[in-house]
Amino acid sequence: MTDQEKIQALRKELHQHNYNYYILDNPLISDYEFDQKLKYLQDLESQYPEWFDSNSPSQRVGGGVTKSFSTIPHRFPMYSLDNSYSIDELELWIERIKKRLLDENCNLEASPVHFTCELKYDGASISLTYAQGTLVRALTRGDGIQGDDVTQNIRKIKTVPLVLQGNYPTDFDMRGEIILPKEAFDKLNEERLAQGESAFMNPRNTASGTLKLQDSSIVESRGLQCLLYSLVSEQSVYTSQYEMLKQAKQMGFLVADTARRCSSLEDIKHYVQHWNTQRHTLPYEIDGVVIKVDDTHYQKLLGHTAKAPRWAMAYKFKAEQVPTTLMSVSYQVGRTGAVTPVANLAAVLLAGTVVKRASLHNADQIEKLELHYGDTVFLEKGGEIIPKVVAVDRSKRLAAALAVLFPENCPECHTKLERKKGEALHYCLNEDHCSPQIIGRIQHFCSRKAMDIEGLGEETVALLVREKVVENLADLYELSAEKLKGIPRLGELSIQNLLEGIQKSKEKPFDKVLFGLGIRHVGETVAKKLARSFTSLAQLKQASLESLVAVEDVGDRIAQSVYTHLRAPKNILILERLKSAGLKLQLENIIAQKGTKLLDKKIVVSGVFDSFSREEIKDLIESNGGQILGSISSKTDILVAGDQMGPSKRIKAEQLNIPIISEKELMKLLGI
Repeated sequence: MTDQEKIQALRKELHQHNYNYYILDNPLISDYEFDQKLKYLQDLESQYPEWFDSNSPSQRVGGGVTKSFSTIPHRFPMYSLDNSYSIDELELWIERIKKRLLDENCNLEASPVHFTCELKYDGASISLTYAQGTLVRALTRGDGIQGDDVTQNIRKIKTVPLVLQGNYPTDFDMRGEIILPKEAFDKLNEERLAQGESAFMNPRNTASGTLKLQDSSIVESRGLQCLLYSLVSEQSVYTSQYEMLKQAKQMGFLVADTARRCSSLEDIKHYVQHWNTQRHTLPYEIDGVVIKVDDTHYQKLLGHTAKAPRWAMAYKFKAEQVPTTLMSVSYQVGRTGAVTPVANLAAVLLAGTVVKRASLHNADQIEKLELHYGDTVFLEKGGEIIPKVVAVDRSKRLAAALAVLFPENCPECHTKLERKKGEALHYCLNEDHCSPQIIGRIQHFCSRKAMDIEGLGEETVALLVREKVVENLADLYELSAEKLKGIPRLGELSIQNLLEGIQKSKEKPFDKVLFGLGIRHVGETVAKKLARSFTSLAQLKQASLESLVAVEDVGDRIAQSVYTHLRAPKNILILERLKSAGLKLQLENIIAQKGTKLLDKKIVVSGVFDSFSREEIKDLIESNGGQILGSISSKTDILVAGDQMGPSKRIKAEQLNIPIISEKELMKLLGI
């Protein structure tokens, strides 16, 4: 046997031993024997670096440093789940499902609807991409559309298979939850306290934070686990969710044996009740159960809303409630002028975190609760994340307690507040001279999803506004080293980075600028659709209300907001200054072109391009009738390949005889 064959054999053997130990809980050799085999593999690999494999068992040992985590689009969206808090709501959901399926002419008597019930793990969501049986990439959930690449850290988690076992699809994403078991969490906190460090507050936040650590050796030491629950692919692989879970375990994934196949609401009810009382016996935390339609064909027919699958529902266990004392109420002013009341509370432990503040939402909520200073209030976490005041113990109220009254004037600039008809919030309309509004607008403009200006974080923006160096968006582009010199906490290097970040932001496309303007009700998606529909700020400014409403996802309220914002004299002046500064206030000519040359073509775009960003290439394809796919399959018509494209995509495209074209060839195809 050659040394290369020895390396391959050792890797295969050690992967099998990892599977036996971590997935089957049935080790066949001692830890000492395993370590000796691993050391032998490491010695061989060090002699032959040309045979390096990122998925070798040896790569789980030691550490590497990741200085930044790239944000990458998900091949398939990571949807949220709709929530239910009662059996009655579940019953209504099941009725809706059956009605939809009957409308699709399904024979529910011959093929009744069954459900798979699973635990809802309380951790950090992860998407694992596998190609040809090996781990390719791991992304955090992010916003569901894109996530951060944490592959190097994920490789350190022993329950994530680097190489799959048995039979598996050739190309798919596996969705799961990164959790920190209770025992590992307690051990970690004992070690931190012994070293004089503060304890972590709860396993979920610790798991999420660990995924973003720069040193992967620390990730390895913390004992994270990955529990899998969903397989996503271009092709239909399994006919049943329950069957998929069984097969996933055979592939090498850690799948809890708590899933149950249920045929009735009564079965589901028993499952929910059992785990509501037994959840504390588990070695990890859960916050509910997930009920899914078992038949994957039915899942496909039911489809998704914009945010969640119609075929799945999360039943959330009743949130923990704790009493505490209302000390005071403060009022926060947002970038739109909306004033939000916040309860300041006596510190209390709630669902694993110390809570000192909780949102009171609006004046109506204060009135509904009949809040008084010094009240004993009950807190819970909405979705077990955001603390909120849900009730008051009036029996403990002091006779002299003063009622909480929503202010008539802005707490920052003292302008009289206004509440528009049909709205729950009060607004300060002094947007040009109210400091929090100015700071908020500029922070939004500089944020990652807008202009992404490096060096201009929230604290730096607030500092520049307080120092009266910046008063509006256009002022950013007139900053100089001279103007910034002498400002506290801004050294020479910070100033240089800030100015470079501002200069680099001029390359952001029109839709990013439009989103960054902070027009009320205009989110990232709407900004992109407006940019594509009108192609330039000049055309958007001339658009009538009727033409604005005609754009997909733009209703009367958004249209009126855009129409009014772009015609306000003060905004016109700022936009002129942004134009003079060199910002892109129109789509690139090439992207603005529309046609049908790619009509109904399913296209995958991958790699880095010379003349345009990947997003601009996708915009160009879509504006010419093409459809963007996240991954290559037999349905793909064209692969547009740039530099640094992964080899697996090219190999798969060649195997399926899919045409691979370059950026220049795409332009030629479009006649550009």
